[in-house]
Amino acid sequence: MNRRSALERWGRFVYRHRGPVLLTWIAIIVALALLAARFGGEFGGNFSVPGTESQAAQDLLEVRFPQQAGARADVVFRFDGSFTDPAVQERIRTVLDEIAALPGIAAVETPFDHPRYVSPLAPIARAVVIFQKEAGQIESADVRPLLDVVDRASQPGFRVEAGGQAVRVVELPHFGTAEFYGLGAAAVVLVVAFGSVVAAGLPIGAAVFGLAPGFALLLLAARSGQFPEFSPQFAVMIGMGVGIDYSLLVITRFREGLHAGLPVEAAVGRAVATAGRSVIFAGAVVALSFLGLLVMGLPFVGAIGITGTVMVTVAVIVALTVTPAVLAFLGRRVDSLAVPYFHGTEGVNPQSFWYRFSRAIQRRPWPSFLLALALLLALAFPVLDMRLGFTDAGNKTTDYHTRRAYDLLAEGFGPGFNGPLIAVVDGPGAAAAAETLAQRIATFPGVAAVAEPIARPDGQTAILTVIPAFAPQDEKTDDLVGRLRSDVLRPFASETGLTALLTGPTAAFVDIGHRISARMPYLFAGVIGISFLLLMTVFRSVAIAVKAAILNMLSIGAAFGVVVAIFQWGFLADVVGIKEGPIETFLPMILFAILFGLSMDYEVFLISRVREEYVRTGANGIAVANGLAATARVISAAAAIMVVVFLSFVTLPDRTIKEFGVGLATAVLVDATVVRLVLVPSAMELLGRVNWWFPSWLDRVLPRIDVDVPEAAGTAPAGGR
Repeated sequence: MNRRSALERWGRFVYRHRGPVLLTWIAIIVALALLAARFGGEFGGNFSVPGTESQAAQDLLEVRFPQQAGARADVVFRFDGSFTDPAVQERIRTVLDEIAALPGIAAVETPFDHPRYVSPLAPIARAVVIFQKEAGQIESADVRPLLDVVDRASQPGFRVEAGGQAVRVVELPHFGTAEFYGLGAAAVVLVVAFGSVVAAGLPIGAAVFGLAPGFALLLLAARSGQFPEFSPQFAVMIGMGVGIDYSLLVITRFREGLHAGLPVEAAVGRAVATAGRSVIFAGAVVALSFLGLLVMGLPFVGAIGITGTVMVTVAVIVALTVTPAVLAFLGRRVDSLAVPYFHGTEGVNPQSFWYRFSRAIQRRPWPSFLLALALLLALAFPVLDMRLGFTDAGNKTTDYHTRRAYDLLAEGFGPGFNGPLIAVVDGPGAAAAAETLAQRIATFPGVAAVAEPIARPDGQTAILTVIPAFAPQDEKTDDLVGRLRSDVLRPFASETGLTALLTGPTAAFVDIGHRISARMPYLFAGVIGISFLLLMTVFRSVAIAVKAAILNMLSIGAAFGVVVAIFQWGFLADVVGIKEGPIETFLPMILFAILFGLSMDYEVFLISRVREEYVRTGANGIAVANGLAATARVISAAAAIMVVVFLSFVTLPDRTIKEFGVGLATAVLVDATVVRLVLVPSAMELLGRVNWWFPSWLDRVLPRIDVDVPEAAGTAPAGGR
């Protein structure tokens, strides 16, 4: 009698203690919810960039010029008539006085004190509201009173809008119908895949169940971390995708065991022992990919990595505890409420479509391989033109205050007013020196205007507001930041012995881009290297690991290409609901970490079954065909679920979430179809026994990790290779 594995023993334990297991989970969720309600933080805030010039300048302002270090908001007025009209001025004063009296406001720079805040081009005036809290500390509760004043004051003939970095905190992405669309589409896919309403509902229920503890943990983490405003939507996207996938694999193996005649307890134990190993390994690879984001040295990027890691870890634990416990309660009722015409079979079936499809690919491996490769390269082609940057409020819809304020500022003062730069001069005689610096900057190419210096009473610190001639997301603005630093500020600092730094949101975004570009190779090398070693260790094959790394990069490249074509080139822009612009600087890095991990999911699901068949039959061709036949339906269903869940987020208004949705959906679709169904079987057919070559010295050095246990059920076709 074979000794049962630890996972099989765990599955049987869950079967026998299914009630206490579920009750324990409910108690954990209640406890986490109470803790999150009491000690949870808030998603949102702006990005800090430790170790960069923009952050150094911001830190200097906090110490030397605290009233100028706070988060800023623009209040923009458009009125009938002229600014010199006493009635217009009285209305503007009333609004600004009310804003100045709000709690948390450090200062208000008015158009009465700063004549340059009055537009020479249109009946538009501007005020700058400076909060007591810095950009990274401000919360929506600090800004909402300002928006309440703006909304009350805006009337026909006297329009008032608010924008800028502080207002962005209030306009966080919100949950809407997208999540329900995704769940509905996922339910349809599962019904088709399982042929049973009950079996179809389980993966969705497990994924939704996992969102509760995942969100509670993230709220607790947000208390001490800097989580971007799109973190909740990102968490749902990842949690739903992997949560459904992992439980789907366990349920498929459970039903396979039942249909092979196993008792319910044995079927639960076998499902956890086989699918559970794949889930643990796949989840570990995805989590490691997310944790790789911590090497970027950017708090908000690390927070995204933590978000993904938490949701994936919870999904793995739910798939190994909640899912088998529910299956234990249901038993053979898992096939209840059968749907006519959709009765799929599990396991290896030589008469199935997928088995015959694999053999057709294997009979013509070269044409299949080359055609699939050409398709992926064509999809990836736009990557060569990728431009990274940060999109500004002009890419939002007019439903947002920030977009409406952006349009008014661009109309009245030019596009650069939406992304001012702040030059900070610090040291003895800084106030006088700032006058000289202002003259140099004013004549510098690409600068539209420079404000008069604002100095401390002791003259030790002064700031200059610099208005670029271009919009914040314009590539020329990025270039201007670099040239101002290298050609003006640094020579000025050398001449005077003073500190001269450039900051502001636009400069910070440029610094973020440089930091990411410098550290991206480390992320790529780390994620690919660790995944390569894990795959080689698990499958005892060099070729399998090399092939997986190359094919995963191809599917990721195709996803990047589609993102560039839509969001940068503007293809299907009206359908997606966006305006073309640069790709967010952090997007390729985060997408890479996610997609490499998710691609490994399907690699593990497929190759673990192929290896199981190869160990049993010793025939490479038969093993590939059997492995594909046994897993293609569940991989296709899992991929289809992820695609519809990810695409559902494209309906949200936030551009960043749209980019994630399109990129993730494209990569999963390509990976589960072109890569797993065509490239993998054709490549493995061409490699033959080389697939399973493993040097003896590596076999001795690397530890042994089994993903799947040999499956007794199922019969291989006689003969063949």
